[in-house]
Amino acid sequence: MSARRLGILGGTFDPVHVGHMDVGRAADAALRLTEMVLVTSNVPPHRPQPLTSAYHRFAMVAIAVQEQPEWRAADLELRYAAPSYTSRTLGQFHDRGYEPTELFFVIGADAFVEIESWRDYPNILEAAHFAVVSRPGMPVARVPERLPHLTSRMVTVPADADGSAIPLIVLIDSATADVSSTAIRERLAAGGSIAGMVPRRVQQHIEQHGLYTSTRRGRRALDAQPESPAGRLHGQE
Repeated sequence: MSARRLGILGGTFDPVHVGHMDVGRAADAALRLTEMVLVTSNVPPHRPQPLTSAYHRFAMVAIAVQEQPEWRAADLELRYAAPSYTSRTLGQFHDRGYEPTELFFVIGADAFVEIESWRDYPNILEAAHFAVVSRPGMPVARVPERLPHLTSRMVTVPADADGSAIPLIVLIDSATADVSSTAIRERLAAGGSIAGMVPRRVQQHIEQHGLYTSTRRGRRALDAQPESPAGRLHGQE
């Protein structure tokens, strides 16, 4: 039986919000993960470019994970100027000695149903287990009907993925907050409150630095100076 069960939750995190945290906690509880890393992407291939800098996006993730035991923030994708692809991220964990069946890529069901458009599909399904969590509007019960050709790999918790010789698609039905980074940015740009939409200390960071108060894309002048903090690994929307 594998002793290591590493969860990997990737995203632009512009900003990280309570929905991301709910997805991570659902996977953590259902799969009894030994550790969870949140990987901030640099240049997302399937989404518009981030509104705020990599420095602030990583900082907000580092703040968000402080209250979660065994969770870490990782900047390994921020070291590359190229688009952030999940296949490359998982490959970096393989290079660190992890077997595919020791990795659980955590993802919302709304994003997973688009996996056929991902780079390196279908080979990416051999790189890790995929832990797919229900999201508002896309419960995991609908995933098999959206991806019928993958149903042979799908299991539901409490199925034990440790017993599988190949990576599986683990469906996790759990309530997660109906919130998105887009809605948060729009509310801030309009001068509204985001209380309850992001972790409290993340809200403080956003307000302290005046993030998302302008709709202009790209780095704000105040974001241009600091370098991205060292990755915590060594120590969504």
